[in-house]
Amino acid sequence: MSNSSDQLIVCYAPTMITTNGIWQGDNPLDYSLPLFILQVLLIIVTIRFLVFILKPFRQPRVISEILGGVILGPSLLGQSKQFANNIFPPRSVMILETMGNVGLLFFLFLVGVEMDIAVIRSTGRRTFVIAIAGMILPFLIGVSFAFTLHESTQWVKLGTFILFLGVALSVTAFPVLARILAELKLLNTEIGRIAMASALFNDICAWILLAIAMAIAENESLSLSSLWVVLSTGAFVLFCYYVMRPLVCWIVRRTPEGQLISEVYICLILTGVMISGFITDAIGTHSVFGAFIFGLVIPSGPIGVTLIERLEDFVTGLLLPLFFAISGLKTDLTLINGVGTWAILGLVIVLACAGKVTGTLLVSLYYRIPFYEGLTLGLLMNAKGLVEMIVLNVGKDQHVLDDKSFAIMIVVEIVMTAVIQPIVTNIYRPGRKLVAYKRRTIQRTKLKGEFRLLVCVHVPRNVPTIIHLLEASNPTKKSPISSYVLHLVELTGRASAVLIVHNTRKSGRSALNLAQAQSEHIFNAFENFERQGGFVTVNPLTAISPYSTMHEDIFTVAEDKRVAFIIIPFHKQQTVDGGMEATNPAFRIINQSVLANAPCSVGILVDRGLNGSSRASANQMSHHHIALLFFGGPDDREAMALAWRMSEHPHNSLTVMRFVLGETAPETTKGGDMAEAVANSSIETGHETLTVLTDDDREKEMDQAYINEFRAATMNDSSVHYVEKVVNHGEETVAAIRSIDTRHDLFVVGRGHGMISPVTAGLSDWSECPELGAIGDLLASSDFATTYSVLVVQQYVGMEGHGEHILGSPDSPQHHVPAFGHRRPPLPPQQEQAIFRPQP
Repeated sequence: MSNSSDQLIVCYAPTMITTNGIWQGDNPLDYSLPLFILQVLLIIVTIRFLVFILKPFRQPRVISEILGGVILGPSLLGQSKQFANNIFPPRSVMILETMGNVGLLFFLFLVGVEMDIAVIRSTGRRTFVIAIAGMILPFLIGVSFAFTLHESTQWVKLGTFILFLGVALSVTAFPVLARILAELKLLNTEIGRIAMASALFNDICAWILLAIAMAIAENESLSLSSLWVVLSTGAFVLFCYYVMRPLVCWIVRRTPEGQLISEVYICLILTGVMISGFITDAIGTHSVFGAFIFGLVIPSGPIGVTLIERLEDFVTGLLLPLFFAISGLKTDLTLINGVGTWAILGLVIVLACAGKVTGTLLVSLYYRIPFYEGLTLGLLMNAKGLVEMIVLNVGKDQHVLDDKSFAIMIVVEIVMTAVIQPIVTNIYRPGRKLVAYKRRTIQRTKLKGEFRLLVCVHVPRNVPTIIHLLEASNPTKKSPISSYVLHLVELTGRASAVLIVHNTRKSGRSALNLAQAQSEHIFNAFENFERQGGFVTVNPLTAISPYSTMHEDIFTVAEDKRVAFIIIPFHKQQTVDGGMEATNPAFRIINQSVLANAPCSVGILVDRGLNGSSRASANQMSHHHIALLFFGGPDDREAMALAWRMSEHPHNSLTVMRFVLGETAPETTKGGDMAEAVANSSIETGHETLTVLTDDDREKEMDQAYINEFRAATMNDSSVHYVEKVVNHGEETVAAIRSIDTRHDLFVVGRGHGMISPVTAGLSDWSECPELGAIGDLLASSDFATTYSVLVVQQYVGMEGHGEHILGSPDSPQHHVPAFGHRRPPLPPQQEQAIFRPQP
């Protein structure tokens, strides 16, 4: 049996599969199965280690997979003859390469399943033009270098070499690009959609060119057999589309809604993958081409998601790395020697990158895409990966590429892909785009106008109280509520986020896992409320991303939908005995990030139920008793704005308790003697704590004006009860809160960020959750009353000191806002209201 080397003949006993054991004197490395297991283990461990090392440099996993093979191959560890002959002997190459190709077969099938051809049509004509422009220049550069690298004078060999080299340099790796865009949070942006659609079209073109190149490469001359290969491949594509696709659609129709796809059907489809690979390999095209085409004809929906979930972890985690490792094992970097060869290598890298960037940028500018976005798009289109590796491996197997050319092209692919993410991260920081809308707070939203809010939900348990809260917010014909329900799901262990980032729910889709089942349950509950409640519109969305960046998804939706208020659940939930226990520590970090940088006002909902049990029928309205605690400051005014809106509901009653500083309060903090009060904020970053200085007198004037306006509007409303409590210190404040009637089922309180007062002195010394503020933490604590829910409100302040209401993101080039400064940005000294000073 001969391996990849033409000069070496390898013979082995076919019975030497499993060993009799080391106690019988057998060496496990002389037998194929234990040797294969050791090789796989070594490859996986090396790749995982490289993934860990390169993660801070934001490198895609494909770089680690190729480098893992290079390290184990003749370029490094393979330099040791003992290591090469014992761990990767020539007789083992065939088994390893066969398993790698099996993994490749199924991975390309999954890539085809994930691809949505409709994406190309939805982005319009510019997608085709950008994709083609990004292919032409690199292809021409590949043609020019083909004459330099190729030593043969045979026309057919040179033509095939040109085709292989041009395809390898010009195509874009769709799966790799999807991972890069998902990590950069660009997948759901306009530039991300254009890049994905262009890469999709690019990949399809690459497969066509590869099929043609293989048809030519396997024949010594352009003959009738090459034409038969191309025609047979075309016939196979038509057969898959017109015969296989209807059969798969028939399987989907036979599956009842909400039921899992039958195991029999899954086995039939997986068998079809192997049959497709066999047919295309027999035709003369690579077997993975058949698997890819078969994946393309699988309709999107439950069957596609089921296949991805069943196969992806095993294929991408175990089998596919073997293919990349084999490519690395074939790569001998020692062949790239001499200044001239390295100069050619550097020139190929620079010109290939520049060609794709230039072609894409010119077309982008023609379509009036901003310069930096066009440049970013060009860099993203340089992503290389699986298709390029297939092209190079096929070229080497067909003797179109020699060992030196293969090694050069592997280095080119690694470098071109490795530089993308760091460069894009530094030159393009989209953050949240500058969105011009004024009503970012409840206070600025008209009582007789549309109230737009974003509701974040982690689990179905959050839903009933939020629905009652929406109902209590008084949706009417003149003031409807437009709610965007965002189900927050953690992204874990998936190789691609193409199907699951910010997908809007489609009715009729089967629930295939816990997250989808929860989404169905959540959205059904809100849609039932929409049908029964009246004057409430519900727009369901799902954001699936890592917890570390989930707040960015919340901000993106909030600004895109121009909402005035974000409601997000507290990270603790009530236990059976009435206490509070943490559900997920990551929820608290999300809440803190939202409070620090939200583009609008925020409410943290401590859920202890909201009168949900009193609702006997769908048509019976709940009666809510709401208490507002007012201490002063922007957050309390925002809480009053929400409570004011709720008081308009005919079935709600509102108690407003305003706390007034008594005469015996400490002199140092009383009245206007303190021009500026200093308070430690609840958000800590590293070793620094944020502090806020506020203009106390001006805040008091604004508080009084708003209180007067509220009392004038509600003086004849018997359901609104206003009371002032004179207190001198924190103990009296707690006693006053405890005296409130226990019939109340909702407390609305401002977070009090940046505000301190003797009436809350000492309350924050033992706080468990300082992000809620002193009063919010008190009401949410386990040792306080357990019969009501609490809504802790923070107002978005923006740049109202200037009369402006638009604020960009911290990453936006138009505005430089310090960390945690989005909520209260700096003002000029003469109008200084809130100044951020980091304290050690």
